[in-house]
Amino acid sequence: MSELLVERHDGVVTLTLNRPDKLNSITGAMWGGLRDVFDDVAANRDDRVLVITGAGTGFCSGADLVAQDMPRGTGGRLEHMRGVGRSAAALRNLGKPTIAKVNGVAAGAGLNLALGCDLVIASDVARFSAIFVQRGLSIDYGGSWLLPRLIGIHKAKELAFLAEVIDATEAERIGIVNRVVPATELDAAVDTVVARLLQMAPIALAQTKHLLDQAFTVTFAEAVEAEAAAQVVNLGSDDAKEAVRAFMEKRTPRFTGE
Repeated sequence: MSELLVERHDGVVTLTLNRPDKLNSITGAMWGGLRDVFDDVAANRDDRVLVITGAGTGFCSGADLVAQDMPRGTGGRLEHMRGVGRSAAALRNLGKPTIAKVNGVAAGAGLNLALGCDLVIASDVARFSAIFVQRGLSIDYGGSWLLPRLIGIHKAKELAFLAEVIDATEAERIGIVNRVVPATELDAAVDTVVARLLQMAPIALAQTKHLLDQAFTVTFAEAVEAEAAAQVVNLGSDDAKEAVRAFMEKRTPRFTGE
């Protein structure tokens, strides 16, 4: 699909939304394409990190309401929106580190596409908006779940009710962006984070991601039990043994994901 460009290099998958003339708004066909990419990365053992970005001057301005090919009737529309939700769930359930490289506007579903990633690194010219109500729509692509957990219920309602555009500095202040860097340094900043992630043990990263993702839905007792089970998996891995050897030999470990 020409609207979604996928590049693979040394364990890093870069997914670029490629409709720069439309600020990378998402057509109806692209929802399934996004889901397919997320599923492919999840299944491909050689893929270690996923980076999502946009072509041109925008990250993603949300759904292209003209090019949605929305079915007629409530039933057809519901199934269409369930497909949108399946795409969001595929990103959320991907057991590998994901990074949103936000180079420009991230609005509506584009905002939630970014927030669905594990880390959000933004250019200082990026802008963010939960613009749905301004278009006569309610929040989707997982935003109703993501925003309150990231910034609290009252701030989430403020963003969703007022549909205001906030700049990258404010996005970092309220906690929906990890880092803001000058536009000219965005690629290098993301590359640095990716390089560090590639040095980590893949199994341990996957276990850690899963534990943190379920943090708001389990009790403390359930959390420590899940931690114990995850640690058993880690301790049985070749990577854990390699970490011990590397420590004893005073060198950097070489993790393989085994």
